[in-house]
Amino acid sequence: MGAGSVPARYLVYFQYLGTDFNGVAAVRGVQRAVGVQNYLEEAAERLNSVMPVKFTISSRTDAGVHALSNAAHLDIQRRSDLPPFSPEVLTEALNTHLKHPAIRVLQAFRVPSHFHARHAAISRTYLYRLATGCPRPDRLPVFERNRCWALQADCLDVAAMQEAAQHLLGTHDFSAFQSAGSPASSPVRTLRRASVSPDPASPFVLPEESRQLQFWSMEFESQSFLYKQVRRMTAVLVAVGLGALMPAQVKAILESRDPLGKHQSRVAPAHGLFLKSVLYEGLGPTSMQPPRRPSETQYRSHR
Repeated sequence: MGAGSVPARYLVYFQYLGTDFNGVAAVRGVQRAVGVQNYLEEAAERLNSVMPVKFTISSRTDAGVHALSNAAHLDIQRRSDLPPFSPEVLTEALNTHLKHPAIRVLQAFRVPSHFHARHAAISRTYLYRLATGCPRPDRLPVFERNRCWALQADCLDVAAMQEAAQHLLGTHDFSAFQSAGSPASSPVRTLRRASVSPDPASPFVLPEESRQLQFWSMEFESQSFLYKQVRRMTAVLVAVGLGALMPAQVKAILESRDPLGKHQSRVAPAHGLFLKSVLYEGLGPTSMQPPRRPSETQYRSHR
């Protein structure tokens, strides 16, 4: 049996601006909507695999949500007289054939045939960007539109937001922050980190505007999240920052387990959310290092 006669499995990392897509997942059928996965699989068709190539996505993101680094696994079976693609060649080939400029493959690794990009992830981190001091949408620089949630308020009470976020840390039933349609069998999740911090001045803001506009980042880390959990937690913490909620009320909302309550039913806009990283056991950060092949059982994402 030749080296290329059995499928080779790869883990690939990719990024995208989500503005033009109906989420990351492929849209099947004749609908006009399209997902990032559609373009990835269309590019993979050009690799002449014996069997059709399907991407199994690690982390589902909704329409308008972006990713600095998402992950997926795929199998490629070449003709029996051809060796498997090297990870570097696969990365270059996919980028060459990608037909949408808002998608880029970052890196690829060979992985065992039993590896699963969704189930093997040990950590996922989401970043949510906010802007204050923006009384009208047209006050936001065009380069920042669809990249953050622009708030009319001049400032946020970050100390109150940080206090409120402490109530969300740890293992809880997050039903109050879960939207309908979640495929999760259990609403219990462990939130390892929730932070709020000011961002450096955006390079896209003119000096005369920088006195009014302030950018902020919120980050959330867990092994996995419920459907729209991050955007609903963000909306509640922003309400605390604007003085509409007290930090202690966030604890009461969490304990209510009621997703339809007065304060927790709001969902932050999709366009401010970025999937920042997906981590796998054992493989260190690689974004500033030359590509390297991990051991057969240890993987971590390009960050």
